[in-house]
Amino acid sequence: MDKRSRKAWIYLLPAIVFLGLFMVYPLIDVSIYSVEEGYNSASRTFFGVGSYNYSYVLHDPYFMQAVKNTAILVIFTVPVSTCIALLISAGLSSIKALRKLYQTIYFLPYVTNTLAVGLVFMILFNKTAYTDGLINLIINRLGGSSVDFINGPYWAKMLVLCIYTIWVVMPFKVLVLTSALASVNQQYYDAARVDGTSKMRIFTKITLPMISPIVFYLIITGFIGAFKAYSDAVALFGTNLNAAEMNTIVGYIYDMLYGNSGGYPSFASAAAIILFAIILTITCINSLISKKYVFYN
Repeated sequence: MDKRSRKAWIYLLPAIVFLGLFMVYPLIDVSIYSVEEGYNSASRTFFGVGSYNYSYVLHDPYFMQAVKNTAILVIFTVPVSTCIALLISAGLSSIKALRKLYQTIYFLPYVTNTLAVGLVFMILFNKTAYTDGLINLIINRLGGSSVDFINGPYWAKMLVLCIYTIWVVMPFKVLVLTSALASVNQQYYDAARVDGTSKMRIFTKITLPMISPIVFYLIITGFIGAFKAYSDAVALFGTNLNAAEMNTIVGYIYDMLYGNSGGYPSFASAAAIILFAIILTITCINSLISKKYVFYN
């Protein structure tokens, strides 16, 4: 090994150690736990090795409910939040005066405490004995009937959770996309305007291809973040998410470890490996799609 290679490995060593301790080792450890049948936390013993833990988790109605909730969150919130953020970023890029002020305003929800935002949403949507909430007041003014968004039907609770998730994640996307739009070479726009190209065609043929790597990055991280959702649901519906039918996969894993049904690390590990497999599959599919639709300069 020459001097340059040795120097490079020395620079990489802290990152390699960090990844090994906090990513590779936990993944191996969780994989081992997931196949240990009848694991006892107190005695740290088990009576066999097999796939029973996976079978139990996949046949657990609470887990399937969590998968359903997480899937709805992923399918709805990721594309909607990305599209809205793209539109807001495009609007901010066209504003000259007070642009930084508007950027700060849009970024504020991202740095606000999650539980504080959840409390605000509770005030807006929660129906109590004293008030139906601001949203129901607006619905009543429009001629509709009040809906219990927090303790009512499943569709109403899921709608609030999706809106809340979009509200929380969108500021970061706005910030990243605004920076990406500012980095696009203005010569492309000048040439297009000389040719009389419409604004919509400029956006679809110049802007989107130029920022496609950033959009792809936001989609990937958005999928991963939505699959890891848990605190959002707790902020709105409390800690007993199974009773509210609003649990997520991460919430199910937490419950198996520390919740009312806690003390089952093998089941929690099996659920964690299943979640890892789902995220890895989605990421690989997105990577394959990106080869056709993402343009790297």
